[in-house]
Amino acid sequence: MQFLALLGQAAVACSLTYRSASSMLSPSKSAFPIDDAKNRVLMKYLGHLAEKDPLYGYLRYDILPQLGVNGASPDFRVYRIQASNHVYLYEDRGSRTLIIGKFFSGLSDRAPEAACHHMEREFNNLQHLRNIGFNGYPHYIARPLGRNAGVNCVLIEEFCHGIPLDYFIIKAIREGAREALFQKLTALAYFLATLHNRTATGDRVDVNRDCSYFDRIMDQLKNWGHISWNEAEEFHQMKEQWREKEFMGEDNQVLVHGDVTPTNILFGDGLWVIAIDLERMKPADRVFDVGRVAGEIKHFFMQYAGDKWLAEPFIGHFLWEYACHFPDRDSAFRSITRRVPFHLGMTLLRIARNSWITGEYRRWLLDEARETLR
Repeated sequence: MQFLALLGQAAVACSLTYRSASSMLSPSKSAFPIDDAKNRVLMKYLGHLAEKDPLYGYLRYDILPQLGVNGASPDFRVYRIQASNHVYLYEDRGSRTLIIGKFFSGLSDRAPEAACHHMEREFNNLQHLRNIGFNGYPHYIARPLGRNAGVNCVLIEEFCHGIPLDYFIIKAIREGAREALFQKLTALAYFLATLHNRTATGDRVDVNRDCSYFDRIMDQLKNWGHISWNEAEEFHQMKEQWREKEFMGEDNQVLVHGDVTPTNILFGDGLWVIAIDLERMKPADRVFDVGRVAGEIKHFFMQYAGDKWLAEPFIGHFLWEYACHFPDRDSAFRSITRRVPFHLGMTLLRIARNSWITGEYRRWLLDEARETLR
């Protein structure tokens, strides 16, 4: 694995403007940019929330007052947002207030007790990170406004405006906007390093937990007919070789975001980073997040540019910028990059599970994962 154009990259502040810092701190009051391609929220308008719906009363009497909205009966327009859970945006037409409702119940593979557990966990994760300082510039976590197990285990959050990471990656690929992507990766590296360093524990990384996650991905690939049993066995053998490497457990555990996909990281002006979807936050190796970002960048360049090597300057820049938040940057960089291939390869396997991946591209992802893990 190569990391090109690396040591000469310096941290820079982003000059790309989108929304002011003041609007970022009161995101629920901004008008929803339905046609704004930069936000690229994939959604479908569903109509109005009926007053007889149990959610209506909860939003009116428990949620809106927290945002300073009182008085007249609200009229909520409802949009469904594409997500792994049932996620909806509610816009009160009178006050123009926006809120997000994430429902954990009603998923085919989740029992009611598990749904409430996931709801509570994400609510607590959001609260915890805000309580330790992720509630203003430059690092922001969406404010949880409430949760209600009696309404399909719904979690209510403020709506945060921002431009997702995938917008900058695609723009770099299609329009040559490389500098903007470098700047946003600098901001993301700063955010993740702050999250990881602020939550570091005295416990060593348990590589067995990462290997168990690897096994779950392989089981899904096999069960869904995407790889043969022989190929799965080859991947398992490579995983075991990584398990035996001493440096895989050399770091201490930190809290990781757990799902740092390009749609879960939003950017504003300068170094503004807003993280959403913290359901999978957990103690783990910091490289679980770092390798995920590297893998996602590689995937985008493979899929949209048809050239994996074009991702290398951006991956290298991101890793070098992350390492700058340690007393010994060179030592941190060496330690991190030793472990990145395992998590990058696992990310490519994770992406290959998706039903929207074509057979030809899935094969490329699998082959690239194998090459990375060797």
